[in-house]
Amino acid sequence: MKNVSKLAFMALFIASGSFFTSCSDDDTAAPQSLYEKLGGTRMVADPNNPGQMIEQGRLSYRSVVDSTITLIVSDIVVGAEGNLGQHFAPVISEALSGNTTNVAILSDNLTDFFSANTGGGATNTYDGLNMVAAHDPARNPRMGKKANNAEYDKFIGYVGAAAGLNGVTDQAIINEVVAVLESLRAPIVQE
Repeated sequence: MKNVSKLAFMALFIASGSFFTSCSDDDTAAPQSLYEKLGGTRMVADPNNPGQMIEQGRLSYRSVVDSTITLIVSDIVVGAEGNLGQHFAPVISEALSGNTTNVAILSDNLTDFFSANTGGGATNTYDGLNMVAAHDPARNPRMGKKANNAEYDKFIGYVGAAAGLNGVTDQAIINEVVAVLESLRAPIVQE
């Protein structure tokens, strides 16, 4: 997992240099939102719910969110140094005992948050806790502990790795995702 941390720092360095550059050579065209770049509102079959459709942008986010959760859980199971298990301990302990309800809620909340805040439009809304409350164990019983900068760096690395696992390999898109995550550092990192 040390490579994941290096990936996070490398992505942050690249993101800082490219965040303010245009995504299009045509300055007259409206820039695409990150949600649109991840597939937008085009409807596709939902692999988790046969017979149902889902917006491609939402499916892209959900896939990365679910893979990120899996990477965090895998890190905990193997006992990796500096794992993020304490942050998600209440949710993970339930899941390990067979109750996956709160893992599904966590996935839905994160998917809603990113979809709604990166151009998902009226079809994607987030009505969960604000970022400070969501990451404060005193205000959110599903959060096990407050995060520090090193732990947040590791989380960003997991998101980058999860993006790659789900076919998001365009460095410009990954840079935008990292920029969104960096914009949330202040309210999330509370330790």
